[in-house]
Amino acid sequence: MGNPLIGVAFHWLGGLASASFYVPYRGVKRWSWEVYWLTGGIFSWLLAPWFFASIQTNDLLGVLAATPSPNIWWPVFFGVLWGFGGLGYGLTMRYLGLSLGMAVVLGLCTVFGTLVPPLFLGDFHEKLLATASGNIILAGILLTLVGIIVVAMAGARKDAALSEEEKAAAVAEFDFKKGIVVAIFAGIMSACFAFGLAAGEPIKALSAAAGTGPLWTGLPVLCLVMFGGLITNALWCGYLVVKNRSAGQWVGRGLGRGVASDPAAQTVSPDHGATFEPAATAAGSTAPARAPMLRNYLLCAVAGIAWYFQFFFYTMGESQMGRYGFSSWTLHMASIIIFGTLWGFAFREWKDAAPRVRGMVWSGVAILVLATIVIGYGNYRGA
Repeated sequence: MGNPLIGVAFHWLGGLASASFYVPYRGVKRWSWEVYWLTGGIFSWLLAPWFFASIQTNDLLGVLAATPSPNIWWPVFFGVLWGFGGLGYGLTMRYLGLSLGMAVVLGLCTVFGTLVPPLFLGDFHEKLLATASGNIILAGILLTLVGIIVVAMAGARKDAALSEEEKAAAVAEFDFKKGIVVAIFAGIMSACFAFGLAAGEPIKALSAAAGTGPLWTGLPVLCLVMFGGLITNALWCGYLVVKNRSAGQWVGRGLGRGVASDPAAQTVSPDHGATFEPAATAAGSTAPARAPMLRNYLLCAVAGIAWYFQFFFYTMGESQMGRYGFSSWTLHMASIIIFGTLWGFAFREWKDAAPRVRGMVWSGVAILVLATIVIGYGNYRGA
């Protein structure tokens, strides 16, 4: 029997990891977007999942070998779809910033990722409508959506009040229209991660039968879902690497020139590849500028592992939620927005917003915190 209150704490840790993953990328110098995104992704989608699953579960390869083929391929398939969401998620951060971008993406992701699994399995009424604990959880889910809407409205008001120069100062590549389109797509596709986890339930049972503790039975499923995400991202980034001839950046060649080492100095091509403006030297010419290779690789590794840890803690939290495990998705989304908003303030994205707007976003965060408590209490009653 799990403890839903501990589960909420695990989901908060996962939300912190997810909200923080993009921060190290801000320190990457003179690498194109496709280069640093794929570098970090190798850690996110391949190395970290298999490493942690191999040390925390029993007989990982034996469990996967004993799993029926459909239960292998469905998580991978949903992982491929989720990969489109993850790809768009990274672009949304560039175009809308941490606060507004996360609110729009995760609002849609919350709705689809939480409510579709019980609807698909046919137990929506039984779990959410027919019991008092289910009603409390449903109220928490609705409260989460209210909080997301409040945060998103605050972000929209903040951006509407800024000049183009102020928007560029807060988010170097700010583009509201492009960002909203990408965010809507990313939010819907990102919900497929929840579907992949649901499709991998038989694998969790096999892992438990092999002697894996309840906190870790979800880790083998992560290996499959995240491998699907790797396929999508590797194909797109590989296309950009070839198109932009940026492969040499991995070994210190083909880098940007001059002093365009700050991400704010990057421009974005229509296919999302980053280019760099040359800067004149004292002699009036341009001089090659090398990327800090070790620093870039380390930052990408930290970003990638942080991205993985959101789901590492997610599976731990879900293991504590009992028969209402699907509500974990809402807890996860709410936690991400809470910590993402805090990062937005830390990076001064809200420094030019009116006091009323800042008060509005803090109200949204407070609603989200309350929603996680309500959902945790509903699960506690159900347990």
